[in-house]
Amino acid sequence: MTKPNVYTRLIEEIFLSRHQVGSRRVDFERGDIEDAAARFGVRLPKNLGDVIYTFRYRARLPESILSRAPAGEEWVILPAGRARYSFVASASPRIEPNIALAETKIADSTPGVISMYALTDEQALLAKLRYNRLVDTFTRVTCYSLQSHLRTAIPGIGQIETDEVYVGVDRKGAHYVFPVQAKGGKDAISIVQIAQDLALCEERFPSLRARPIATQFIESDLIAMFELERQDGDIRVSGEKHYRLVPPDGLGESDLEAYALRSE
Repeated sequence: MTKPNVYTRLIEEIFLSRHQVGSRRVDFERGDIEDAAARFGVRLPKNLGDVIYTFRYRARLPESILSRAPAGEEWVILPAGRARYSFVASASPRIEPNIALAETKIADSTPGVISMYALTDEQALLAKLRYNRLVDTFTRVTCYSLQSHLRTAIPGIGQIETDEVYVGVDRKGAHYVFPVQAKGGKDAISIVQIAQDLALCEERFPSLRARPIATQFIESDLIAMFELERQDGDIRVSGEKHYRLVPPDGLGESDLEAYALRSE
C-alpha cells in the first residue's frame, strides 16, 4: 500500500470512529494513529506526525471526512495540547491567491548570492521579503525581523513554529508584531497556522497589536501577501497584494504613474 493510501486509511479510521452526527469538533491523540495501524495491520510511518502534517498543510482530507462537515464548512485539524488534536469545522480552511488581483512591480533588491544559495522555496521567500522590505511596504509600518523559525510551546496548543516574526512601529508610535507564515512549492497556507500565530502573539507579545501575515510564491518572481484577522471566530483575509520582483529597468515611468493613481 502506498504512503498516501496508508495515511488516508489511518486518518479516516481515526475520524470515523469518533465522529457523531451534528458534531463540529472531533478530538483525538497522536497515539490513536498507532491503534488504527494495529487494527488494519499496516506498517506505521517512521514519523507519526507526518500523517497529521500531511492533512493539515499538504493534502485535502478524504471525501469520507469532508462529506460529514456542516454545510458550507470543511474540517481542519487544530492542535489541542501536547500530542492532542481536534478536527474542527471551519468556513475558510485555506488561503489562496486571487488570480485576478493587479500586480505591483518592485525593483528586486535581493543579493544575487542569496538567490544562488537559498536552500528551499521557503528560505528563498523569506529572504526576498527581508531584502525588499516587503513587510514594510505591505503593512505601511516600519518593520524589523526579530527572529526566524521561532519554535515554542503554547499552553493548550503544544509545540508550534512560526517562520519569521517581525516587530514594527508606525508614524503614531504604535507598536505591532507581525508573525509571518511563508509557503513555497505545493504547500498551502492554512488557517491552522494563522490561529497558532495569533495564540503565539497573545502569549509572548500581549502588549503589541498582532497582525498575522501569510505569503506565498505564485511564480518564482511573483509573491502574494495576505494580512489576516479573526472575525466571528474564523480567520479571514483583510488585505491582499501581489508583488512582482523585477530588475531596475523593468520598472518604467508608466508603472509609477499608474501606482500613484491607485486608490487605497
